[in-house]
Amino acid sequence: MYLQFLNFVSLMRNPLFCVFFCFPFILLSQVSISGVVIDASTDKPLPFATVKTSSSSYALSSSEGEFTIRCNQQPIDLIFSYVGYKTKTLQIKESSDKKIKVFLSPSEEKLPAVNLKTTQNIASNIIKEAIKRKNDNNSNTSLTSYRYKSYHKFKITEDNEAKLDTPDTTNVAIERIINESHSFLSEKVSEHLFSKKTGKKETVLASRMTGFKKPVYDVLAIKIQSSSLYTEDYTIFNNKYVGPLSNRALKNYYYKVLDTTQSPNPAFVILFQPRKTKKYASLEGVLYIDRETLAIQKAIIELRGELDVMAMHDFKYMTNQKIWFPSRQEISIRPGIGRQKVSLFGGQISVGSLAKNQKTFTGNNNFLISTTDVFDLQINPALKIKQGAAAIQISPEATTRSEKFWNQYRTSAMTEKDINSFGVVDSIVKAQNIERKIKVLQSFGLGYFPVGFFNFDLTYPIKYNNYEGVRIGVGGMTNTNFSRRLRLEGYLAYGFRDSRSKFGLGGGILLRKKSNSWLNINYTDDISEVGSFQYLTDRRVYSLFEPRLVNIDFYYKHRTWRTGLQHQIFPKLLSETELSVSNINQTSSYRFLNEGNAFSAYKIAEATLALRWSPFSKFLKTPKGIQEIQEGYPKVTAQYTRGLKGIFDSNFNYNKLGIKAEYVINRINLSKTSLLFEADLAIGDVPLTHLYHAYPNAPTKETVLQRFSVAGRRTFETMFFGEFFSDKLATLQIKHAIPPVQIAHWLKPELVFISRYAVGDIENVENHQGVTFNSLQQLYQESGIEINKLFAGFGLSFAYRYGAYHLSTFADNLSFKFTFYLKL
Repeated sequence: MYLQFLNFVSLMRNPLFCVFFCFPFILLSQVSISGVVIDASTDKPLPFATVKTSSSSYALSSSEGEFTIRCNQQPIDLIFSYVGYKTKTLQIKESSDKKIKVFLSPSEEKLPAVNLKTTQNIASNIIKEAIKRKNDNNSNTSLTSYRYKSYHKFKITEDNEAKLDTPDTTNVAIERIINESHSFLSEKVSEHLFSKKTGKKETVLASRMTGFKKPVYDVLAIKIQSSSLYTEDYTIFNNKYVGPLSNRALKNYYYKVLDTTQSPNPAFVILFQPRKTKKYASLEGVLYIDRETLAIQKAIIELRGELDVMAMHDFKYMTNQKIWFPSRQEISIRPGIGRQKVSLFGGQISVGSLAKNQKTFTGNNNFLISTTDVFDLQINPALKIKQGAAAIQISPEATTRSEKFWNQYRTSAMTEKDINSFGVVDSIVKAQNIERKIKVLQSFGLGYFPVGFFNFDLTYPIKYNNYEGVRIGVGGMTNTNFSRRLRLEGYLAYGFRDSRSKFGLGGGILLRKKSNSWLNINYTDDISEVGSFQYLTDRRVYSLFEPRLVNIDFYYKHRTWRTGLQHQIFPKLLSETELSVSNINQTSSYRFLNEGNAFSAYKIAEATLALRWSPFSKFLKTPKGIQEIQEGYPKVTAQYTRGLKGIFDSNFNYNKLGIKAEYVINRINLSKTSLLFEADLAIGDVPLTHLYHAYPNAPTKETVLQRFSVAGRRTFETMFFGEFFSDKLATLQIKHAIPPVQIAHWLKPELVFISRYAVGDIENVENHQGVTFNSLQQLYQESGIEINKLFAGFGLSFAYRYGAYHLSTFADNLSFKFTFYLKL
């Protein structure tokens, strides 16, 4: 028994164990006064009423009239006021768990005259005029350039002081852990540059996070809160809503003048509320609109529902430029009434209201708060910003700044709780091995599983296709734990049907860290699909299922040496060049007739240049490299390949050109339209192995159910394998997804409408012997629907083939498959 007690005490010394073991017994005491402000004449709540204390504490009621205000002593006087109503004072003698009700009686007050043509709806006309003038008031459109520094603090913490039911010494220690530190804390000092020509750039001068020796850069890329209120969309933690001054604002929001202010500049205080219960137009709050310029002086924004959000924006008047410039912004996010949560690091640290928590906790007072202060502002300075530079750049010294540097730039002092957080959270992160979990999650999204210095490739363990049957393998590459400048890679696989091993070996050397320039060399002995075409700069896409792979049976064997150079010319332009030599052999009876010779085995030498341009994407540049943090469209990829006859005894001369453009429209109502256009051209003596197909995905089987398999992301579902090959090919794919339909909290299916088109041609068909196929001289058409995410990521796909290549039997034109979309 004594040994068991010692073991328990040993565990209790672990702060993390204490927190998670004893949380179910925590009760959160109330140190604040809560209530609701009500119209005495209508018995309806008054939104955004002012609540003050005799000690100058200040709060606004919510959109539903509810308020919470903290007080340090009792009794205390609370003063309630609302435009058009009589001010009321209540004395609170002692705290109570019950919410108080405050009834305000209407009084007749006249608003000052408004200098607008019509006065039928004062608030709507003020907003209408403010929208017209927003380009004059928005610093990003009215100023030529500016620069400033900012201090940003971000934390997840307990709203109130925690108390335990029992007073033993162990629980006292747990109270100290919870009350004297935050769950997570980060701070950042940045310099911001803006010019109309190049846009806005941020350089992070200093950054640190509790629990992590080096920042998790993904957190720096999260857009917690919009910095401007003049844009069409307002962002809260990467979710978009209709902005209160967007061009669509009057259609989505109702406006009402609440009050006027006289200092520092006269302003209208205008309430805005959603007209309809739309998720994308569910903001409400108050805007302080300058009476002269109709610019925003201050804003308070609220969002209630699955999460409770309160955002504030303060502006400073720049006398010379006659413009209100952002000076401070703050946002707090608390658990709401639903199951949604805001999480960091794959859910390791979160704010939210989960069902299991609601059963265990008497309250979930974990909340997120983010504040940003602006200082050292310069208007219209001479700036030199590189075109195409990363939107956010991390200074190499950002993580090693001294306390003297931090004290120089902090706009708010570090509290004792802030300082304690670094030690306590460090121990929690270490005990839970959270850094390891984050690394695994990040690698898994790319299809790797890290173990020590090696990342195992998750695409290798087991596959199936119609040529090899079951294929098993193992492979991967070294990571930065092995070396930051050298990487080694390789794989070994075996196909049971063809009874043949395949392998690949290679490596790379980092030539220039700044541009992420790698010189690579590798050797591969494997098979490839006939007619497939890959862009060198395409990002690796990992899927648990490789839909087309199951049904492919037309391959060729190759033994290939490759050497290439990856180079990021600038963040928005990626390049890759490659030289390769391949020995090709067939797995079928195919022969290529060229200059009187029928080739079944041949040698090919190629030189390839590929470029990918992402002009509207935003990038983060860190000491580790460059990563895309916000996808922008269009994205354009181009690739040129030259076949070199006579080089290393290569047999053929040819030229190949491919271009691909992708455009995606993400709408604020969560609908989405995507277009993918691709055009390919091959000129010269090109064997079928190196021509093009349109990515068919229909197995050559008799019935619809026999053809039931996995639908692809960019494949023609009704086009049969081996049906068409081309040396000139153009394809267009259009998808439109309507907003997800919520049937239950776990069932939100997505309906997608799809149309695909292809046209092409091929010259000298007679040179390709031993196989039978058609050309795409006429337009190939198919349309269908997908019902995605019905259960555990699985859904259904239906497609129908029509037009010039419509088949005589109805069932042969029909495709019925399942889809799979894994959300990490």
